[in-house]
Amino acid sequence: METLLLKGKPVSDSIRLSLEPRVQSLIEIGIVPKLAAIIVGDDPASQVYVRNKARAFEKLSCESQSFGLDLDSSEEDVLTLIETLNDDPTVHGILVQLPLPNHLDSKTILHTVSPNKDVDGFHPENLGLLLEGNPNFIPCTPHGVLEILRHYDIPVSGRHAVIVGRSNIVGKPMFALLAQKFEMGNATVTICHTGTKDLAAYTKQGDIIIAAAGSPNMITGDMIKEGADIIDVGINRVDDDSEKGYTLVGDVNTESVMGIANSVTPVPGGVGPMTITMLLVNTVKSAEKCVELVTGW
Repeated sequence: METLLLKGKPVSDSIRLSLEPRVQSLIEIGIVPKLAAIIVGDDPASQVYVRNKARAFEKLSCESQSFGLDLDSSEEDVLTLIETLNDDPTVHGILVQLPLPNHLDSKTILHTVSPNKDVDGFHPENLGLLLEGNPNFIPCTPHGVLEILRHYDIPVSGRHAVIVGRSNIVGKPMFALLAQKFEMGNATVTICHTGTKDLAAYTKQGDIIIAAAGSPNMITGDMIKEGADIIDVGINRVDDDSEKGYTLVGDVNTESVMGIANSVTPVPGGVGPMTITMLLVNTVKSAEKCVELVTGW
């Protein structure tokens, strides 16, 4: 069996192209979609990620402004900034870069972001709407996974999807999406986690496997059935002797599933390009909602 590589860039490019006329329509009436990104501390990986977001927004004629706070900033400092951005009508999306320093309560901080500007889709109100089947903002990575499946015509309805990982960022919202009765849902969904005994017994049943556990190369060819479609959300640094000193690998041992799986997303280059693109989608959607509130458009 020839295994298809589900590359994210063609999907991302197509979606960004479809956003261009929507952004232009907003600009023509004086509204520029704007993201405010809050970053606490100077973690290099977070800094790179925020810069990549800014470049993506600029290419689409949108704005992305970073708000850097010192590593020892108090929770009150962060909450005050969020409240200011909540009240700023020129800001349509607020993103708090994770992880936060240990002395800050991530839950309190994320819950302070206005649900109407929560373009990461992490606010409990937005997660509740997702479970209800009436989403406001869909979390970016799970949304990106759905768009990859859609782009490559991977069927979902009636199939057994096995999710490995139960995070609030990927696993749980992915479960809610795939189980919904809509075009890219209606699957029978199993979610596995650290408490699951004999993980392979479940993954071998999966027509679709979503690997999102943050554990390098944990899913191997002997853990899947022939013809499975595999989405690898994991991105892990594994130390090696290369010039960089590390290699990026997913949660799936890609080499071992080739020839067994029907398809698999590569790492890097699979789900990764989709996350920022879906952040753009949510920010543009938020700006459009503001126009509807103000003008009835």
